[in-house]
Amino acid sequence: MLGIIMAVVAGAAMSFQGVMNTRLGDKIGLYESNVFVQGTAFVLGVIAMLILGKGDITKLMAVDNKLYLMGGVLGLVITITVMLAIGNLSPTYAISVILISQLIVAALIDALGWLGSEKVPFTWNKYAGVALMIAGVLCFKWKS
Repeated sequence: MLGIIMAVVAGAAMSFQGVMNTRLGDKIGLYESNVFVQGTAFVLGVIAMLILGKGDITKLMAVDNKLYLMGGVLGLVITITVMLAIGNLSPTYAISVILISQLIVAALIDALGWLGSEKVPFTWNKYAGVALMIAGVLCFKWKS
C-alpha cells in the first residue's frame, strides 16, 4: 500500500513540477530555470542525505555498472523535455503522452530484464491497457 501512495505522490508532484518549471521557464528562460530547479534539488538532496542518509557516497565509483551513474544526465533530459512538451502542448496532453511513454519503456525494461530488473512478461492484458491509455489520449485531443 505504501508503494501505491508513494507512486500517487510522485505522479502528482511530477505534474505540478512540470507546469511550475514551464511557467518559470517562460519568465527566466528554459535553461536558466533548469539550472535553478536542478540546483535547488541538489542542495535539498545534500541536506536530505546528511540528515536521513544511511548509505555511503564514497562508494560511488565502486558501482559495477557505470551506466547507473547517468541518472543525473537523464534528470537534465527529463526536466528540459517535460518543459518543452508542456510549453508546446497542454499540461494534460503532455503528461498523458509522457505517462504512456513511461509505461511502454518500463514494460520493455521489465520484459527484457534491462538494468538488472527481473524479467516480467508483457502479456496481452498489458498491451490492452496501453492501447486503452492511447485511446484515452486520442479522446482528449478529439475536437467535437
